[in-house]
Amino acid sequence: MKNTVFSQKIYPFLLAAYRWYLLTPERSLDTAYQAAIKIKDIEDKHFNGNKIDSKFTMHSSSVMDYFQGDLQKLLKTVQMRLTEFKASRWFANESKQKAALKLGIEYTNSAVILEKLEFIDQVTSKYTNNDIEPTYEDRNLQTVTLPTDLVNSQPFIPKTSNQTNKNIKKGKTNTTGILPRSIFNTITRLQVELDPESEQDVVQNFRKAQQRSIISIRFILLLIIVPLLTHQLSKLLIVGPLVEHFRNEKKVEIFLNGEMEEEGLLTLQRFEERIKFEALISNAPPLEAEELETKLKEKAEELKEEFRREGNNAIKNVFADIFAVITFTILLLVSKSSIAVLKDFFDNVVYGLSDSAKAFIIILFTDVFVGFHSPHGWEVLLEGISRHWGLAANRDFIFLFIATFPVILDTIFKYWIFRYLNRISPSAVATYHNMNE
Repeated sequence: MKNTVFSQKIYPFLLAAYRWYLLTPERSLDTAYQAAIKIKDIEDKHFNGNKIDSKFTMHSSSVMDYFQGDLQKLLKTVQMRLTEFKASRWFANESKQKAALKLGIEYTNSAVILEKLEFIDQVTSKYTNNDIEPTYEDRNLQTVTLPTDLVNSQPFIPKTSNQTNKNIKKGKTNTTGILPRSIFNTITRLQVELDPESEQDVVQNFRKAQQRSIISIRFILLLIIVPLLTHQLSKLLIVGPLVEHFRNEKKVEIFLNGEMEEEGLLTLQRFEERIKFEALISNAPPLEAEELETKLKEKAEELKEEFRREGNNAIKNVFADIFAVITFTILLLVSKSSIAVLKDFFDNVVYGLSDSAKAFIIILFTDVFVGFHSPHGWEVLLEGISRHWGLAANRDFIFLFIATFPVILDTIFKYWIFRYLNRISPSAVATYHNMNE
């Protein structure tokens, strides 16, 4: 009975385990080889075949953190599997090779193994142990000081959020200990200042910041200039001729809405009253009805042409704005890398401001858009947009918008202060409350 249980259950299990053990060198080498292929694929697709490093690309810090995370995992996999491969090969002997032949296991040819090892070494030789085990001296977390002739003696201290701080490797300096953490931070700063290679790091960080600023400003100008040019050119060359062709004097109405018609009527009435008033104060003989009628017809023709041009211009604005929005959307879709650089640029600018400057900008923003005098500004803005598109200003819609949208905006802004800004910069929130009082 015992022999039956051993032969049916235990022996197949032991045989499978022994077979897995004999295949360990092959399995370890294949895993390391596949990890090296993935590293090479990232290098070819995103770094033009170069090392995965910020020196060879213009990606933002968030994108580089993503690639560095994958690189660290893959390099660690290669390192562990090669160690497993070497250890399993060290225990291999002639008897195990014979056992493998009895089990039907065929090892890979030596030439193939050497080819795989050579490829792995070729890929991983670009990286050091620091790329496998990153420390707090990562490129995004260095605290250095720029030369005085570059930034007016201002320290170049990149501000990092809580998300960035999560990437710092936890050690003794980041945990509660006997001595305050400020002492360890001071020692770390002195080590960076005394490092002979710190000057190269300063120049490299400055060049990265300069490139980021150039790309961001150029992209902002591109987002402003290209849609405006598209709007003007499409209005002048495409939409304008079509509107002028289809809106001639015989086929269409002069006024696009009742508000424009009422404005034309009031203008004509004031013109008639002004003629009569001037005749009365100048002691001139009263105008005859036919003469007055002639002047009114001439003025009516002028108003007709004026409101026709205004209506045509409003229709042109609608279609030209559509072309501009489409162009702006296409720019955003094809410039994802520039958007990432721009986001990083704004993060550095905002986090580089003092607490008083942050509080001032917050108060200015809230007072303009959701403050006591903001309803007048929203009313003027909505009426201008309606006139730009040739629409009648709906007073009910304008008052409803003013009564709801600034309130919603104020709620979102207060939630942002409570949820995010209070965690990122609590001193700025305290300054904001003191200045607001």
